[in-house]
Amino acid sequence: MRRARRLATWLLAAAIVQTAVVGCGGGGDRGDTAGGTPVPAAAPVATVQTPTGAPSLGTDPATTAATPANETPTDTGTTPAGTPSAPEKTTVASPSPPPAATTRPPAPATTAAKPAPPAFPVPVQLGDARQLITVKARGSYATVATWQRQADGSWTRLTVTENARIGANGVVPGASRTQNTSTTPGGTYTLTQAFGINSDPGTAMPYTRVGADHWWVQDNNSPYYNQMRLGSQGGFDTTLPESHVNGSERLATYNPEYRYSVVIDFNRSPAVRYRGAGIFLHVNGSGATAGCVSVPQDFLAATLRWLDPAQHPRIAIG
Repeated sequence: MRRARRLATWLLAAAIVQTAVVGCGGGGDRGDTAGGTPVPAAAPVATVQTPTGAPSLGTDPATTAATPANETPTDTGTTPAGTPSAPEKTTVASPSPPPAATTRPPAPATTAAKPAPPAFPVPVQLGDARQLITVKARGSYATVATWQRQADGSWTRLTVTENARIGANGVVPGASRTQNTSTTPGGTYTLTQAFGINSDPGTAMPYTRVGADHWWVQDNNSPYYNQMRLGSQGGFDTTLPESHVNGSERLATYNPEYRYSVVIDFNRSPAVRYRGAGIFLHVNGSGATAGCVSVPQDFLAATLRWLDPAQHPRIAIG
């Protein structure tokens, strides 16, 4: 009887030990006890790696975390869905510097050269002139041409006549020319006014149609020397013949010469007494002049229509 009890007790103890062993291998989330005696927990079957920054699932060495159905029980190196991960470090390769370029020094800045004045047939002092008349003497004859300055600074010859006349004794330097010598003063002069027996041909120049009382003062004693003036205004001697050293010109008596005329600004400002007065570009007469320049009437009428005081016209005689 006593042996039977011992056998039963031994069998019961063996059954309890077997049950405890089965419980440790089942992967429970806490340690089990048998008969009040703690049973050492088996090593966890798998460990879930805690993502960086996430709270720990437990620190109890006897605790095995339950694996959710949608998670992999082993660490695969991936971050669980919905859990922020640390930003990856991206290494960007710096671009290689371009090869050093061989540079040439910049070319020096250039300024477009202004067109040189053409080879005018006579010496010219252009100043601000954009219109020019040249007079090239051949004894008492001359070639007269008109020239226009273009926008680019170049000059274009517009018209020319070889049927022109000058003083019977040719051209002399203007600075040394004297009155009543039948010489034409050389040099460059401005053109500022015009007149004529005929009506205005359509010029932009100030134009006076002259009558019986218009005079050109050549009286060396007059304050109006080398100016146009009415005889009725006085201030000069109108009784002296033109051949006299102080005789003046009555303009309307010179027909056809003064049908059209452009005043050449020789000895005008200031006017030097006995240097000479009344030097004009006018219509041809019967021969050489007493000092003026004469051209065919049609040529002069066209020249008057072309002349424009805003373009500062000049005449060069040589």
